[in-house]
Formats: sequence, C-alpha cells, structure tokens
Amino acid sequence: MDLTTIMSMGRTMMGILSGNPQEEPMHYGEVYGVWTYLSGSKAMIAGYQTLLNHAGDTDLKSFLQDCIQSKKQEITQLENLLKVNGLALPPAPPEKPQAMLENIPAGARFTDQEISGSLTRDFAVGLVACSQAIGQCIREDIAAMFTQFHATKVQFGARLLRINKEKGWLVPPPLHLGTPELAHV
Repeated sequence: MDLTTIMSMGRTMMGILSGNPQEEPMHYGEVYGVWTYLSGSKAMIAGYQTLLNHAGDTDLKSFLQDCIQSKKQEITQLENLLKVNGLALPPAPPEKPQAMLENIPAGARFTDQEISGSLTRDFAVGLVACSQAIGQCIREDIAAMFTQFHATKVQFGARLLRINKEKGWLVPPPLHLGTPELAHV
C-alpha cells in the first residue's frame, strides 16, 4: 500500500468513527460481547425462575424477582441494539412455570443459602463481564450501556451482601483479627 491509500483509509475511518456513536458500526468484539451477554442473560432468567420456585425466604424471593425484572430490562436494551445493527438474536430458553416449594422434595431442593451463594457468584462474574465489555468498546453508547449494567450489579451485590449478613448465610473466609508480633532477633 502506498501512503496515499493509507491516508485515504485513515480519513474514511475517522468519518465512520466520529459523530453520532449510534451510527458507527459495531466491531466484532462489541458484537460478540453484546451477543454473549444477551445469551447469558436469557439463560439467567430461566435459572432465576427455577431458583424462585425453590426459595423459601421472602426477602430472597423479592430479591430474585427484582433480579429477573432487571435482567428483562437489560435484554430489551441488548436486543434493540442488535436489531438496529442487523444482527441475529440468540435463542431464549422457555419461561419456567411456577411451582410450590412444598412440592419439591427436601433432598432435591436448593436451600436459601445455596441460592444466595449462587447469586453472589453470578454478580461477581457479571461485574467482570461488564468491565470486559466496557474495556473493548469503541462505541460510547455501548460502553455507557454496560457501565449502567455494571452499576446495577454493584447495587444488587450490596443488597445481597446485606441479606446474606442479616440471614446468617455469609460464610466468610478466615478472618485476620490481628497482626502477630514480630519476633525479635
């Protein structure tokens, strides 16, 4: 390639990547990040609906319902973004039916503490996924969307931490209560 061709390509790219971010094309990393996050979100709704059937604690049930609602809002935003950019949507698992907790045998039932631990893991993984998506974005609107998702996860994580502490479900790692005195040589 000669210098004129390279400079022409540079001017073309500057034209594509300046102005309204919603008119800019998504790069492959953004497409992959949005598509996989959307696919995972759809699966999480089905999982949370199942966990809701197993939950006995009213605070935990309310938390799960809020998580499902939040995920549905994220899905709407992500699907709209993919549709506007002419991209196919990932499939969604079917909605899970409601079940009575008493009809699930005790040995086959998730405990509230197990559900809480699973949710805690999901929020930790979700924070990393959002951070990764933000870091690879060149479109400001997509980065802002994942920043919003990240902030929501931080709020849900703090709420879940409070629930875990109040219910006695938090299993802390070994606590460091003091510094041992240094041995004098």
